[in-house]
Amino acid sequence: MTPAETQNASKTRNVALGLKANWRQFALLVVINAFVGGMVGIERTIVPLIGAEEFGIASTTFIVSFIASFGISGQLADAWGRKHVLILGWLFGLPVPIMLIWAPGWEWIIAANALLGINQGLAWSMTVIMKIDLVGPKLRGFAVGLNEFAGYVAVGATAFLTGYLASLYGLRPVPIYLGIGYALSGALLSILLVRDTRDHVRLEARTSRAAVASIGFGEIFALTSFRDRNLFAASQAGLVNNLNDGMSWGIFPLYFAAFGLGVERIGVLKAVYPAAWGILQIATGPLSDRWGRKGLIVAGMWVQAGGLFLTAATHGFGRWLIGSLLLGLGTAMVYPSLLA
Repeated sequence: MTPAETQNASKTRNVALGLKANWRQFALLVVINAFVGGMVGIERTIVPLIGAEEFGIASTTFIVSFIASFGISGQLADAWGRKHVLILGWLFGLPVPIMLIWAPGWEWIIAANALLGINQGLAWSMTVIMKIDLVGPKLRGFAVGLNEFAGYVAVGATAFLTGYLASLYGLRPVPIYLGIGYALSGALLSILLVRDTRDHVRLEARTSRAAVASIGFGEIFALTSFRDRNLFAASQAGLVNNLNDGMSWGIFPLYFAAFGLGVERIGVLKAVYPAAWGILQIATGPLSDRWGRKGLIVAGMWVQAGGLFLTAATHGFGRWLIGSLLLGLGTAMVYPSLLA
């Protein structure tokens, strides 16, 4: 063994895989991801309406500025360590609430939205990766389901609360005060209490019967994009799932508002979808460990399609509420299965 391999092997003697051995760190990461979800909940209800009503920004601008920030977290985690990337994500998130409160023009809104995308892309991704690291291969679906439960219940609760506050006090600044608390709490917990999980990855690699290969980013991209049939299918399903989600938070608030729906009721609709998604993942994540992933992914995509069709083809709060529930149910079936 090389000196580096000897040092890594020594470190892994002090760690163990499994929920029982790591429940404190696991629970801490659940709480931190709830704060990430809270930040996103503010964005989903309030920010598109601020952009449209105060600055006349099209919703597609928000979608691009938020989603374009994803895709770099996994590679950074391997190079820098999970904790460092998690903290970096919160450093990008800290200025977001202040920028939204004081934004004098549309450029500030776009910049804040891009920073929020980086915050979620780094911080949310790290919480789920670290949970998977802690529990090992047998409970990946459970780990993902619980992580997404915490994040999306927080998204839903915050979307509802910000919609309610906005109906009483206006879009700014009162509803965005929540974001200041979320950002500070998430950053402090990540800095002071979170421990890195790379040693857990090394332990799993040493104890696994499967061969572990070190391959570059280009090879990984090719493998997941077209060389491996299963990974190609999972990648395109993930793309469609996230496009559906992007349509929900980027377009639906403006769509509902165009038919005269008030901000409080928009907040309810925006809360129901992620809340259903989050709560049901407590069941669908572990089910994917037992039943397999494919059936849940295929069925979930059909349920998503039904929810989107109902939202687009009908008018009225009640029908849109059912559409949001169906979209949440379908996403709860698809999302943890794809991640696991």
